[in-house]
Amino acid sequence: MGVRAGDAFRLCCLLSAVVLSARAVAGSEGYCRSLRTQGRGGPRRDGHSEFRLRMEGDPDTYQPGSTYRVSLYASSPSYFRGFTLIALKEGREGTSPDDYAGNFKIIDEGDTQFMTNCPHAVTESIPRRRTRIQVFWTAPPPGTGCLIIKASVVQRKIISFQDEGSLTKRLCEKDPLRATEKPLQDCCACGTAKYRVTFYGNWSEKVHPKDYPRRANHWSALIGASHSRNYVLWEYGGYASEGVRQVAELGSPVKMEEEIRQKGDDVMTVIKTKAQWPAWQPLNIRAAPSAEFSVDRARHLMSFLTMLGPSPDWNVGVSGENLCTRECGWVQRLVKDLQPWDAGTDSGVTYESPNKPTNPQERIRPLTSLDHPQSPFYDPVGGPIMPLARMVVERIARKGEQCNTVPDTVDDIVADITQEEMEEGDNTPETCIYSNWSPWSACSSSTCDKGRRMRQRMLKAQLDASVPCLHTQDFEPCMGPGCRETEEPSPCMLSEWISWSPCSASCGMGMRSRERYIKQFPEDGSSCREPTEETEKCVVNEDCSPSSCIVTEWSDWEPCSASCGVGMRKRVRMMKMSASDGSLCRAEMEEVEKCMMPECNVFSCMVSEWSEWGHCSVSCGVGMRIRRRMLKTPALSGQCGEPLEEVEKCMLPDCPVECMLSEWSDWSECNKSCGKGHMIRSRMVKLEPQFGGAPCPKTVQRKKCKIRKCTPGRRRKSSKDTPSAEEGSSACKMSPWSSWTDCTKHCGGGVQERVMAVKKKGKGSQSKSCKRRREIRVCNEHPC
Repeated sequence: MGVRAGDAFRLCCLLSAVVLSARAVAGSEGYCRSLRTQGRGGPRRDGHSEFRLRMEGDPDTYQPGSTYRVSLYASSPSYFRGFTLIALKEGREGTSPDDYAGNFKIIDEGDTQFMTNCPHAVTESIPRRRTRIQVFWTAPPPGTGCLIIKASVVQRKIISFQDEGSLTKRLCEKDPLRATEKPLQDCCACGTAKYRVTFYGNWSEKVHPKDYPRRANHWSALIGASHSRNYVLWEYGGYASEGVRQVAELGSPVKMEEEIRQKGDDVMTVIKTKAQWPAWQPLNIRAAPSAEFSVDRARHLMSFLTMLGPSPDWNVGVSGENLCTRECGWVQRLVKDLQPWDAGTDSGVTYESPNKPTNPQERIRPLTSLDHPQSPFYDPVGGPIMPLARMVVERIARKGEQCNTVPDTVDDIVADITQEEMEEGDNTPETCIYSNWSPWSACSSSTCDKGRRMRQRMLKAQLDASVPCLHTQDFEPCMGPGCRETEEPSPCMLSEWISWSPCSASCGMGMRSRERYIKQFPEDGSSCREPTEETEKCVVNEDCSPSSCIVTEWSDWEPCSASCGVGMRKRVRMMKMSASDGSLCRAEMEEVEKCMMPECNVFSCMVSEWSEWGHCSVSCGVGMRIRRRMLKTPALSGQCGEPLEEVEKCMLPDCPVECMLSEWSDWSECNKSCGKGHMIRSRMVKLEPQFGGAPCPKTVQRKKCKIRKCTPGRRRKSSKDTPSAEEGSSACKMSPWSSWTDCTKHCGGGVQERVMAVKKKGKGSQSKSCKRRREIRVCNEHPC
């Protein structure tokens, strides 16, 4: 039966009806209607709960641009041999490429592939018995609306298909203007899970060029927590707390951390990462910041925020992200693109707007491209804002007895290998699953001579019996106690210490910490050895009896009352809660001590505060910048040893790299043996343009050539097709032309070549003209 040309585009991307190893492909009336089966595929029935399509986290909505793990699996003892997976916009029939929503990404090429005649659909690589497949799916851009992800499976000659139920998943676009979604049901997972969250900043002059602040762009310290449903750090439609306001306007996490710790049992882990100056640097120069946290059945939500600075009160973050699945398990991996939002506490519209408190305070809302013409994200057509960052959450361990209703896969087992087990240089096979390493043994040497120490681990599972599982012991050199090899100091550039965190105890002795961040890593790529975190003991409310009141920590000491000699200084604290039995508060609220300043009438070197950093010395790439301060007291040369100038490196987006070409080749021979023809020469691209460099010029040139007039009355012969008369003479025997070589470029003009070799040289004077011949022609001249 003939097929009209107009129907060729409307051939269906067919559900492969697998009968053992044979695949029957049937036509359809749609462009890529992979889930509509016909004719020879065998009987069709509903899949019921035998087969199930699932998205990790079981969301009812999708975040545009976010990536999700999609699984198709069969309940034991069922299996399937073939399958098809596709995502369609709701109400569409698959008659054009625009009907499809999002993009699938293959995880295991040995198990899954894109359909040859339907690039939007995923199918099996080879027909075989299987119980589970996984792929990644990236959600479409904003404005797509609701969509349907469908699956069909083949088990022998039976095709299982559902328009509703376990093989179909309907998702609608998450509305950013609605209040942050809350979990609809309690978590039923068992044990605990440990996660690592990594923050990848994408806010840069290259991606967001309008009014980008070159001088002081940075991300503040990230602050958040894993918590229960009873606590909300922030949410769309809600009002910012004082802690959120201080992060959003000042970039200070201190008050936010204090609020989190005051929530007691509603919080499981405080999530913190260091600030990033500048906001963006390549990952080979600065690793993306990350933090580890734990969750359990009661505290299975994760929230955080970080300020983009400078800005009025703009942030990115997540609120109440649920890491518990409906199958009573723990999410394995979560990827989410982050959009900016406004805390509702400052009315500025540009990065460096002057402070303008919003009165009355407004609700937290996402920023849009239509907020204000002066906004750096303004777009008159209202297009989406490019994501400013990406969050990746990965499960790294599970502890305690698990009760997930979906059986663990190899991916689940491997995901539970902790960071310590996956050490660099440990090349054990992936099919060998080990326990954690034991602590290191004592050193075999008790002196400063080098010895050895050992640690061990146990083999938990051997997934492939044919692959041996070795390396259960590990050794490293060591020396006795008190001995330490001298090390060169690491040339790191560090920030000043951030202020101390609140004390971990509200009564009695606790701990507090402070941090500083790395501003510049060593040039040799080594790690920084200087500590970036300090902890110390702290005491709050020494008397913890019912008759004692609860007070805050002491404030910082005020400046000394004298500018020289001996003076006094004081610090204060406040009462947070009166005694539970109604007693009067006996705690001291003010403390005074002596302070010693330089002797009076003796020279004192006093300097001003540092100025702001100057502009970078370059407009792109790596340069230098300077800041200065001045003497506030007169001093002779050499009297004041304080530095008055500081220099540090600064990094701007990479400089444009121009196209680099080779020299022109020699001109080819004329392509005609008589009459008018042309010659060609070419050059190669040695380096493609990068980072906005000018495009490469033409790499092929041709010019006219004329050897001699063709003899009248004789048919002209092209050297492309036939050897010349001389080549056919007895003096010189030539082989036929070789085939043309592959084109050197797929587009934009490349070159092909063919040769004619000398088969046999004759004797006599004509043998000198026997030479290997070479021809060049242009190919693939269409633009890229």
